[in-house]
Amino acid sequence: MAVDELDTRILRLLLEQPRTSAREYARILGVARGTLQARLDRLEREGVITGSGVSLSPAALGHPVLAFVHIEVTQGHLDDVGEALAAVPEIIEAFSITGGGDLLTRVVARDNAHLEDVIQKVISLPGVVRTRTEVALRERVPRRLLPLVESIGRAAAGERPSTPGPRPAPGPRPASGPRPASGG
Repeated sequence: MAVDELDTRILRLLLEQPRTSAREYARILGVARGTLQARLDRLEREGVITGSGVSLSPAALGHPVLAFVHIEVTQGHLDDVGEALAAVPEIIEAFSITGGGDLLTRVVARDNAHLEDVIQKVISLPGVVRTRTEVALRERVPRRLLPLVESIGRAAAGERPSTPGPRPAPGPRPASGPRPASGG
């Protein structure tokens, strides 16, 4: 889906000020409320906006330990294991993946002993072959989407990205005779 500069401004406001009313968003953006609502409806219909809820902190809810648990599954049992994982409340996300395992989960726990209990529960599920756990020590980049939205907005406006990236290869050199050999 292509987003334009107004879409980018709308998305930025939704991320920065999620509790503001549509009327206030329209005022801030300098657009009619109907225009704003039409844009919001399109962004929802096309799957750009997927919800409008609050963000909760597992740590503040008494589950400060975060771990990533890779799960290897018996062939043909991926769906069954995925359904069983949904019944474990400490598993807050699960993804099918490529690479060293079949599923990757984000697990929260009260402490390390609780984390071990959750992992033992996962290991005992029918179809689970083995697990590998990595405990997060500190969050370095919190979940964020605003930098991505801004990058997409710049691209839509035809601006150059502000993040460093590979430089374009130099164009062809003008023909001016043989080039000297370079020494190594």
